[in-house]
Amino acid sequence: MFSNDTFDLKSLDDIFNRMLDTIMSSKDDIFIISEQSRRSFEDMQKELEIVRKQISIVIDEGDALEKSTQLAKQRLVLVSKAFDNYTEEQVREAYETAHDFQVKLSVMRTQEKQLRDKRDDLERRLRGLLDTIERADHIVNQVNVVLNYLTSDLKNVGLALEQAKMKQDFGIRIIAAQEEERKRLSREIHDGPAQMLANVLMRTDLIDRTYREKGIENALAEMADLKKTVRNALSEVRRIIYDLRPMALDDLGIVPTLKKYLSTVTEYNPGVEIHFQSRSTEKRIPSNYEVSIFRLVQECVTNAMKHGKCKDIWVKLEWLKDAVNVVVKDDGIGFDPQVVKDHSFGILGMKERIEILNGTITITSEINRGTTVLFKIPLEVE
Repeated sequence: MFSNDTFDLKSLDDIFNRMLDTIMSSKDDIFIISEQSRRSFEDMQKELEIVRKQISIVIDEGDALEKSTQLAKQRLVLVSKAFDNYTEEQVREAYETAHDFQVKLSVMRTQEKQLRDKRDDLERRLRGLLDTIERADHIVNQVNVVLNYLTSDLKNVGLALEQAKMKQDFGIRIIAAQEEERKRLSREIHDGPAQMLANVLMRTDLIDRTYREKGIENALAEMADLKKTVRNALSEVRRIIYDLRPMALDDLGIVPTLKKYLSTVTEYNPGVEIHFQSRSTEKRIPSNYEVSIFRLVQECVTNAMKHGKCKDIWVKLEWLKDAVNVVVKDDGIGFDPQVVKDHSFGILGMKERIEILNGTITITSEINRGTTVLFKIPLEVE
């Protein structure tokens, strides 16, 4: 262990930056693998759809050919029984016709079997690719969580080492939070998109059997239901990605992103109403400020729903000339500030973000009277 007198903060920063570079490089490699697998998956899906259509056509043609073969055989039997009533040319024609239909039917059935084997092989390969994509995406999500904590919460770890003893276990708690976040993401992906996509694969076989056994109308009904499942899976994936890092934050800014985020939270949490208001002229501010404000509001809203058991949440941004005030208020069960101390991990994390921005935080709460959190963040005036 190093003492505070000999601790080299520059070396720590160098190690930290090299570690970030390595993680980012690994993340990019995994992302490339995921994208390549996804493109292969999409191409294979298209090929599978073509093969299924070909199977459908071959089955229809085979059924029609089988009927023609039966008629030709009946004609041949009739000619054979009354041989003397037909010319040699008619007998030969009946035989050759029955033979030709039989050969064509045999070829058609062979083609059908080959197409079915190809379909089964494509479905097996699709399942393998899907597993690869899920694993790659899961790893990328884990890396994103680590990077988020490292870049957002541990960038000033050198200064944190010089602060009060209360913050000495901050890194350990963050690791614990990382593990909990990984477990949460793993559960969400496994219980949500992964299960839905596995169901999609099974439903494709069901549609094929439904078409052959119950006809096109029932098969189309199954396909319509399958589309709903695919849309739900896509919605879940987008929600998980949005929770990790909303892309709109960089493009549109904090106000539109918060509106979208709070709308999504309301959609996924029936019974909770979130009221958003942005007063005065909103402005674009540095990226680290926007990220911090978003994460602070996200933490407060999550706590209000998870611990506060609230029905209404009010989020308000007030833009001043040289600062922005952020208020998050709920009508939940509240808590006793004497019991929930300031060194609570959630509160400590918010305070760390606010201190980095040279801002202040005020938390007021009463049992059964809800909770109000006020952030005041100074802005650099150009």
